Amino acid sequence: MPTTSSCLDGMKVAILVADGFEQVELTEPRKALDGAGAHTQIVSPADGRVRGWKHHDPADSFEVDVPLKGANPDDFDALLLPGGVVNPDTLRIDEKAVAFVRAFVEAGKPIAAICHGPWTLIDAGGVKGRKLTSWPSLRADLQNAGAQWSDTDVVVDHTLVTSRKPDDLPAFNREMTKLFEVAHEAELH
Repeated sequence: MPTTSSCLDGMKVAILVADGFEQVELTEPRKALDGAGAHTQIVSPADGRVRGWKHHDPADSFEVDVPLKGANPDDFDALLLPGGVVNPDTLRIDEKAVAFVRAFVEAGKPIAAICHGPWTLIDAGGVKGRKLTSWPSLRADLQNAGAQWSDTDVVVDHTLVTSRKPDDLPAFNREMTKLFEVAHEAELH
């Protein structure tokens, strides 16, 4: 019988999404985090449920654990920003969502963002001088915001881990879990 790793026991991770997130970019990282012992919660400006997408088609809906209007970044140790086009485009014009992300950036808490997820980091002031990757169409936006962009499956820069697309999820999940574990151990000691 396989045992579940517990390197993230007690760590609380916010997964910030609006309708239109790429479903696998929420479900697979969440499975990796939960499997490592973290407590993940979906935070969203949506009320009740939030709908994922599979590429260009609507997919499943998920229960919102913490409505954004009542979410406190201090209640979480780390942040996951899934991609999809509509999701971060919605979040980056939502003042509460940007403030929520900015609180993680300013506190130096670990952040994992995949695909279009880094878009929200631009508005939250979290990319200037950082090395990262993303879906290729965000390259100019990220570079214009002062980021050093590279076309690789995963980039880790201090407290930030980023990946380009669903195909990169194995590398993303591995590096996200490692980064979150280092931050969690530092928090415990």
